[in-house]
Amino acid sequence: MGQIGKSVVAAFIATVVLSLAMIIKAFSHLLPAFNAIELIHGITGGPLIMGWVGHFVIGTLVWGTLFALFYALLPGRGALAKGLAFSVAAWLAMMVLFMPVAGAGFFGLAIGAPVILAALVLHLIWGVVLGLSYARLTTR
Repeated sequence: MGQIGKSVVAAFIATVVLSLAMIIKAFSHLLPAFNAIELIHGITGGPLIMGWVGHFVIGTLVWGTLFALFYALLPGRGALAKGLAFSVAAWLAMMVLFMPVAGAGFFGLAIGAPVILAALVLHLIWGVVLGLSYARLTTR
C-alpha cells in the first residue's frame, strides 16, 4: 500500500473516532445547534445518511489524500505534529468555506461563537488519531 493508501486508512480511522466524539457531543446536549452531519445533509439533500456519507468521504478520501500529498510540507517533525497541523488547516477550511455554504455563517457564528472552539476540539481529536494512525501504518 502506498503513502496515499496509508493516509486514507489513517484518515478513515480518525473519522471513525471523530464520529464517536460527535455522537457523544450530541448525546451530551452540548451545542445542539452544531451538528455537522445535519449541515452536510442540508447541502446534499436526500436522506440523513447522505450527511454521514459526505462526512466520511470528506474526512477519509479528501482529507486523507491531501494529508499524504502535503505531508512533507506540514510543520512538525513527526506524524503526530503533522496530523495536528493538518487538522487545524482542515478546521480553518471548514470555518471559512463549509460553514458559510451550509448556512451557518463565517466561522459558524450564525450558530454561536462556542461552535468555533467545539469544532476546533473535534478537529484536533481527528488530527491526533490521524497522525498516530499514519505513523503506525508507515513504520511497518
